[in-house]
Amino acid sequence: MVGWNESSVTNFILVGLFPEFKHSIYLNSIIIFLYILAFLGNILLIVLIWGDSRLHTPMYILLSQLSLIDLTLTSTIVPKMASNFFTGKKTISWIGCGMQSFFYLMLGMSECLILTLMAYDRYVAVCNPLHYPIIMSPKFCLHMIAVCWIGGSIGSFIHTVYPMHFPICGSREIHHFFCEVPALIKLSCEDTSVYQSVVVVTSIVLLVLPFILIIASYTLIFLAVLHMNSVKGRKKTLATCSSHLTVVSLFFGPNIFIYMTFTSSHSPEQDQALSVFSNILTPLLNPLIYSLRNKDVVAALTKLMGRYGVS
Repeated sequence: MVGWNESSVTNFILVGLFPEFKHSIYLNSIIIFLYILAFLGNILLIVLIWGDSRLHTPMYILLSQLSLIDLTLTSTIVPKMASNFFTGKKTISWIGCGMQSFFYLMLGMSECLILTLMAYDRYVAVCNPLHYPIIMSPKFCLHMIAVCWIGGSIGSFIHTVYPMHFPICGSREIHHFFCEVPALIKLSCEDTSVYQSVVVVTSIVLLVLPFILIIASYTLIFLAVLHMNSVKGRKKTLATCSSHLTVVSLFFGPNIFIYMTFTSSHSPEQDQALSVFSNILTPLLNPLIYSLRNKDVVAALTKLMGRYGVS
């Protein structure tokens, strides 16, 4: 209880992004620029989807949820990182750290489930098209989206409250640019092996299992595509699925490495690099991947630009 009281009233110190890097001001400026692009890109994609009735389908509704998660996820991390760097104040309060960890985990877990649901949506659309309107009905789609958000919230609450109560006896420096669970529990002077095992099990359920289901879904899709007679339909399906697989690889790869092996000896620099890749670059690439390779989204963008007299 004493450890909890000490932890609750003392700030943490975020060492920042690659603190030993000589040209850190340029690196942080680039990250902020990428964040602004990612934020605007995801906002634009949400506006296009909800503003065009042709895009009010399960696939695009799920895509809008992915964009909402991405812009919120980057906003949970980057503004605080930028504020700490440019003001020189590297501290974050115990409550602030807990809130940042909660929202980061909630959004990350929800994204795992949303990406799995998107793969299932494409599987039904390609392999069972006649029953697609029945299986992926608007009601079912909204219910599953709610399950993704609620499931992410519950899992995040558990994995935020528990590690935040570990006593900290030594340094309060978090070797990261935000409050992430693997970096937090390294500060504890208590044996955390049991909790580490819980994190690995959770990672299997929310990272490895969804990744296997997604790969299985796309394997079945590719097998079905090979039997298509229409060359145009085959190309359209492959374009849509390859875009989704790109997003899946960019998201699951780094996170599986971080959370499945965080008890090993990989360095904080490795974790930071992977976090930049999955939490900043991926949200930037998502709108580009889905919009530039999707005729429906491009048509909606053209319609929006025409409405405001942009050639």
